[in-house]
Amino acid sequence: MTLAIRRRTAGLLAGLALGLAAAGPMAARAESVTVFAAASLKTAMDEIAAGFAEAGGDRATLSFAGSSALARQIQQGAPADVFVSANAAWMDVLEENGRIAPGTRFDLVRNRLVLIAHGADAPRVEIGPALDLPGLLAGDRLAMALVSAVPAGIYGKAALESLGLWEGVAPLVAQADNVRAALALVALGEAPYGIVYATDAAAEPRVSVAGVFAEDSHPPIIYPAAAIAGRDTPAARRFLDYLRGDTARAALAGQGFLPVGE
Repeated sequence: MTLAIRRRTAGLLAGLALGLAAAGPMAARAESVTVFAAASLKTAMDEIAAGFAEAGGDRATLSFAGSSALARQIQQGAPADVFVSANAAWMDVLEENGRIAPGTRFDLVRNRLVLIAHGADAPRVEIGPALDLPGLLAGDRLAMALVSAVPAGIYGKAALESLGLWEGVAPLVAQADNVRAALALVALGEAPYGIVYATDAAAEPRVSVAGVFAEDSHPPIIYPAAAIAGRDTPAARRFLDYLRGDTARAALAGQGFLPVGE
């Protein structure tokens, strides 16, 4: 090997060593965190997970479903590191069962409940006790998430009951496994109307908001987040910290989620 080649090889090796040294702390720090999140968070959480990986090198693996289904999976030992629920009650259940890592729970955002219609230009209606919802449906179906288990369905039923509308419309309700599934029924035209979160309506161009439910017609729609007991890893803590940060909050606000306490 000539002297020139030896020098060039030595230089390449030195550069490689410096590159590995610079990447070393990031490589050693990078971990994976499994996040169970309410289906209504999907659009925002996909963006947040990408930003989280870019910012620190950790990778967030996301699993979306109705909060009730996710909570039951966690109760049964599913390998979730972080849970973000669309309902405080399901987080309460896990906390009471010792499944939430102490000191990690916080309220992330809140949401609004809306009546959506198929199509981009549906006429607006006033949501109140005088609304003839069965007449509006004209014998067709009202899409909702499961009214006895999924938060969006629970909130929707509570709102209709408070307005005295539930009894008349209950036989016409088409229940879906989660709020995004209810949204899809309306988007595809399989149901003319549905009740979902305002953020779901904003994420789907094939539906329009026909009306907004008064916030006092249902319990507050709060999204708590927490690490799971026994899986409170450094990566889980970093993800929760990232959720509290400006970048994640901007992503949530961009999808129509509202700050807690405002």
